[in-house]
Amino acid sequence: MRSRLDLIATSYRRLTGRELAAPAADIAHTLWTAPRAIVAHDRQADPVFFFGNRVALDHFEMPFEHFTALPSRLSAEPILREERQALLDQVARNGFADNIAGIRISATGRRFYIERATVWNLIDEHGHMHGQAATFDCRVDMPASPVP
Repeated sequence: MRSRLDLIATSYRRLTGRELAAPAADIAHTLWTAPRAIVAHDRQADPVFFFGNRVALDHFEMPFEHFTALPSRLSAEPILREERQALLDQVARNGFADNIAGIRISATGRRFYIERATVWNLIDEHGHMHGQAATFDCRVDMPASPVP
């Protein structure tokens, strides 16, 4: 897992020119305690999360073991999955995308906003693709849905 966590941080730095978290000897602790959500999925045909930090797990309302068995497409409501997939396809082509916002859904069905998101490819030093990751701020004060 350590190499995957290193890949999250080094890919972010390489693609965006920014630091994901303050450099530290313990990357696992640094990513886990970061003040923003950080998630990452593999590159299976139906990608599955392999990492979610403390902030992400709190908002998705699930333990690490369940989150890391979740196909990432299920983090969005069915109606929003096509929009989410278009974004991931854009990231696959361009390396990363910034300032993304959207709605995600927790394990209990609670909707929440993601804001100021950056999504990037997990690419190792040899240019091999290993998946994608994202960091974002979360907001739970969703506006009331219009009543039909």
